[in-house]
Amino acid sequence: MAKARGKIVVAFGGNALQDGKGPATAEAQLEVVKKTCEYIVGLVEREYEIAVVHGNGPQVGRLLLASEAAKDITPVLPFDVLGAMSQGYIGYHIQQGLREVLRAKIRDIPVVTLITQVIVDKDDPAFNNPTKPIGSFHTEEEAKALMAEKGYLMKEDAGRGWRHVVPSPRPQRILEIDTVKRLWDSTIVITAGGGGIPVIEREDGTLEGIDAVIDKDFAAELLAEQLDADILIILTEVEKVSLNYNKPNQTDLQEITAEMAEKYIEEGHFAAGSMLPKVQAGVKFVKNKKNRKTIITSLYKVIDALDGTTGTTIIA
Repeated sequence: MAKARGKIVVAFGGNALQDGKGPATAEAQLEVVKKTCEYIVGLVEREYEIAVVHGNGPQVGRLLLASEAAKDITPVLPFDVLGAMSQGYIGYHIQQGLREVLRAKIRDIPVVTLITQVIVDKDDPAFNNPTKPIGSFHTEEEAKALMAEKGYLMKEDAGRGWRHVVPSPRPQRILEIDTVKRLWDSTIVITAGGGGIPVIEREDGTLEGIDAVIDKDFAAELLAEQLDADILIILTEVEKVSLNYNKPNQTDLQEITAEMAEKYIEEGHFAAGSMLPKVQAGVKFVKNKKNRKTIITSLYKVIDALDGTTGTTIIA
């Protein structure tokens, strides 16, 4: 790619890959992804180099349900394998979407999906407190039925319904980071999908996949650190981060310092497994080096947020 204005790591959730009102089919997801890519390519039009990180919560949850439903016919697949499967098929859809939009608007820039393993600590306290929502939203009645039938741990997710939750350990190291760096100057890399496949490293250096989901926001932050990116963009369903979200006294935030964000975190303004990891990841990114910024906004406002007219920007 030509000389860029800067480096951006952009992350969006698995919910941005599907229409909540439409069918949860692969065909429907591909159509949504193509629309999503229109906005992502806007960053390339602004002459930024980008890497893409996506979530996989709804998708990996459905893969798990499908695998369990077929247990009498074929063995249930382990969770790390389901994560790898979701990286492959979501990445395939994003590759197609980006390729089409890039060819129509700019030029034929190579796009590749990299199956990514991420080291986690086997003693991470998250294994004792599952918080990461996966799969579809359910009513409280449906959630209770799933808890009784399948032994799932279900929790209410920021007023939107109940979801299956799993452990979400913090990422320690992206194993394929050197490959990402080698591809960076010529290729748009889709990497650390779903936060990366969580693995632990044994004393002899071998790897073992584990049943967990790494939060894609923390994985995106780690990727941005290791690529020395200038901007971390975390896309969500809302235009701005808010205090007292969904309450009569809701206050939207436009630009805040890392210190202010940490104060709001301590006051409990952000929901675990939802906005909290986004703000935490954003704070960590800007504190580790000067002149960085994190932008948290909706997909449809990403270019406006880059221009500073909306979204929430976190600075040091």
